[in-house]
Amino acid sequence: MSTATHRRVKIATHAPDFYQALIALDAQSTTGLDPLLVNLVRIRASQLNGCAYCLDMHTIDARHEGDSEQRLYLLSAWREARKFYSEKEQAALELTEAITLISVDHVPDDVYEIAANAFEEKELAQLIGLIITINAWTRVGVTGRMEPGHYNPS
Repeated sequence: MSTATHRRVKIATHAPDFYQALIALDAQSTTGLDPLLVNLVRIRASQLNGCAYCLDMHTIDARHEGDSEQRLYLLSAWREARKFYSEKEQAALELTEAITLISVDHVPDDVYEIAANAFEEKELAQLIGLIITINAWTRVGVTGRMEPGHYNPS
């Protein structure tokens, strides 16, 4: 990693139309999905992508929605802590990892099949849209070096 300190462009300021489109996309991506599942997906993708800003934001949101500290702490090791996550959540987390790390295995058929069995088609399509959207957001956050600690959900 470079140690040079270059001023990072603020996407929201210098590409406001793109930023607003991403906000609109984000709003559409959660339709019909359980808010706890939405936050788990967002947090897991943020963990994988190393986006501190997104991790801060979505863990705050998860707590606000009533998710437990224990589930949030265990999320990075969810396979070893399966009992804390429903089968549907596990399927969503597996798909989140496959899509987020798409260059590794290109979303294996078995992973997709598990998700397809856990979700109705419309819900699965929404989930895929959610995963794609949070990956876009994490790229904005990481590229722009957005700092955690400034998110206010109100």
